[in-house]
Amino acid sequence: MWARARARHRAWPYGAMAVAALAVALRGGRCGSRAFAAMISTERKKKMEERNWQVIGSHSATKLCRWTKSMLQGKGGCYKHTFYGIASHQCMEHTPNVACANKCIFCWRNHINPVALDWKFDTDDPEEILEESLQKHLQTIEQQCLSPNALEHRKEEARQVRHCALSLVGEPVAYPRINEFLAALHRRRISSFLVTNGQFPEAISALDQVTQLYLSCDGATPEQLKTVGQPLFKDFWERYLQSMDILATRPERTVCRLTLLRGENMAGPAQWAELLQRAKPDFVEVKGVTMAGLFDSHGLGMMNMPTHMEASAVLLRLRRFPKLRWLVERPKLAPFSRLSSSALHGSRVSSSSSR
Repeated sequence: MWARARARHRAWPYGAMAVAALAVALRGGRCGSRAFAAMISTERKKKMEERNWQVIGSHSATKLCRWTKSMLQGKGGCYKHTFYGIASHQCMEHTPNVACANKCIFCWRNHINPVALDWKFDTDDPEEILEESLQKHLQTIEQQCLSPNALEHRKEEARQVRHCALSLVGEPVAYPRINEFLAALHRRRISSFLVTNGQFPEAISALDQVTQLYLSCDGATPEQLKTVGQPLFKDFWERYLQSMDILATRPERTVCRLTLLRGENMAGPAQWAELLQRAKPDFVEVKGVTMAGLFDSHGLGMMNMPTHMEASAVLLRLRRFPKLRWLVERPKLAPFSRLSSSALHGSRVSSSSSR
């Protein structure tokens, strides 16, 4: 199936060469005479499948979220249910691009995925990616429905995917045919929450409208971002700031998600305020980092995990910051008008606009 649908080409994430290469891909041809390798090697695929990942084609993956299982059994949903009303048992966690341009020290995927600064891989067809992803996700759902703990009325609901969290791993916007993938989701009446690290600003600008767009914010200064996010681009800070500016112009609901580590990036409310003023998000999420397998290798431990009370305190300090008071007076751009929701799992709090 993939051999028929895969369009092989090489392209940078943006720019004239990307446009030319994407045009070739859409025609089903090649960019030049070379065929490029699959992003996910046989060895990497084996490791991912050993950890219950469902590898899709040559560069995509899906994995059952524990909150999908939890809500199917009536034990509660994830923070997206608490904050935004998403039914976790009807959500598919996915990525059309497992490669990332960051090596975050808190990554709870433990860097199982490759890194890449440009697209130099085979490019799979978005319709086929989505069809196989849904098929494999629903196969996993059927296995969960066999559990005596699964609630009968939620089994049928779980068989109808209504939401896709493009946040599993990697950088979704770097997939050259991401807009076609989003269109395929929306035609099926599946909403889209897309998370980006802000290292491909021109791709973010060219992105078609999603249901909700997240910018993952790992540092308020270049030093913090370099330490916590470990971006691979040399001009990572300029890319990050440009993504902030683009976020302020986007038509959909937008979110700045601050992932905080005690002792690493919780200081400097003035710097955080400057960034948030640039991005003008509809929501600000403050998330305390959770334990990851990478902690030991980076000298981190339980002491670096902020409590829920600390996360709430950070958000409340930001709301009182003088630079952000003017936002409260503009309903459309008032991300700090109220503390809208709180979720104990993951030490998350959110502040939202009044619209």
